[in-house]
Amino acid sequence: MKKIISGLFIFITILTFAQDEIQFEDIPLKDLIAKAKKENKLVFIDAYASWCGPCKMMEKNIFTKKSVGDFYNKNFVNARIDMEKGEGREVAQKFGVRSYPTYLFLNGDGELVSQNYGYMEESIFLTMAQDINSPNNKKGSLKERFAKGEKDRDFLINIMKLNSNTDYEFAKQASERYFANRKKTDEFTKEDVGFLLYFLKSTQDVNYKTFVSQKAEIIKFLPEENYNEFNNQLVLAKVVQESIDDKNKKINEDYFMKTAEPLVGKEAAILKLNQTKLSYYEQNSNFSEYEKAALDYYKNADSFEPNELLKAAWIFSDHIRTKSSLKKAAEWAEKSVMRGETAENTYILAKIYFNLGITDIAKNYAEMSKTIAEQAGKDATLAKELLNKIK
Repeated sequence: MKKIISGLFIFITILTFAQDEIQFEDIPLKDLIAKAKKENKLVFIDAYASWCGPCKMMEKNIFTKKSVGDFYNKNFVNARIDMEKGEGREVAQKFGVRSYPTYLFLNGDGELVSQNYGYMEESIFLTMAQDINSPNNKKGSLKERFAKGEKDRDFLINIMKLNSNTDYEFAKQASERYFANRKKTDEFTKEDVGFLLYFLKSTQDVNYKTFVSQKAEIIKFLPEENYNEFNNQLVLAKVVQESIDDKNKKINEDYFMKTAEPLVGKEAAILKLNQTKLSYYEQNSNFSEYEKAALDYYKNADSFEPNELLKAAWIFSDHIRTKSSLKKAAEWAEKSVMRGETAENTYILAKIYFNLGITDIAKNYAEMSKTIAEQAGKDATLAKELLNKIK
């Protein structure tokens, strides 16, 4: 009889401790959301990876706390999902999960209402949950509330923060309403500047008026030189669009300069034209035009970052066969190698020398690329293939 009582006591004790911690549901995401909607709760997802140290620490040290278990079990439908397995891959992609642990909070419509990151101590983890578990986050679909004209400042900020990567257009619309409803007496903050610049892509955008009218406030946080450069890019974006001849896959350089120079000055116009040519001709695989544009743009190579030069050198190594151009590309790649040898830059330099017919130097750099890649546990296939061609 004593053994029975003892065993029962142990069972009850284990059960009690188990109930103290967060109770995680092992059901599909759609069922988590349906359950949350039915119970008028939010879904809490611990988005983790099996190899993540801080994730394991949260599981061991924080999720097991009674105070944490009590609050999360009462107020949320909880789940732990490995972002690298099964449905977790879709969840990670949908909600832009890029680091671990990430804490996702969804409403009953499956919309993200909060996203937080990293290891947290018990008090911080609880405070976070208490803030998120507000009636405001359970009112219903964010998009429905937005469509009905909700203008609450925190509501709009939350949409901008949570959707900037996953639903840019929705976030942009929220930014337009946010700035349209700011009072003239409201102080402009650093966060405001960040929101404004992030969602501003053209002089045709609604927020461009705010960008111009609030210049004095913006340059308190952003150097005026940077403000003017940003403005030039916005002004020139429309000119770029108008200058592209998609039928012939060319850029009307005369039109661009004629239109852009009066707006931003000759130097800024030429810079933008060259950048546009490089980007457009690369995207459209017009490498003869890319070659001319790159040789002109990078003629003073010392004024450019080695990584930028390396990208151009890589394109030359793959698509250009003019010897004088390849020699210039070798100079660009060498600047990157001089800064620090990597499997990538030594491979590009090897390939350029191979294309120039200088096989002894090509072999040296290809072997260097292979060695660096293998020592770093990287794929050395490209270097091996090039070595086979050289032999």
